[in-house]
Amino acid sequence: MREFIPFGFLIITIVSFFLNILGLMQLMPLYFTLPLLFFSIYFTIFSFTHRRVYRGRMR
Repeated sequence: MREFIPFGFLIITIVSFFLNILGLMQLMPLYFTLPLLFFSIYFTIFSFTHRRVYRGRMR
């Protein structure tokens, strides 16, 4: 299940990009679409780069 989370965020990023295009055409408010695009890109990059890494025992 955890393997599909980054691809889900990728799909959300694509959808929010098209919503942002609609916002640029003034069909949707930009104050809604721009933060949505920003957070979807952020979580997509975070989910692709964040890995479970054993960092050793904490002292």
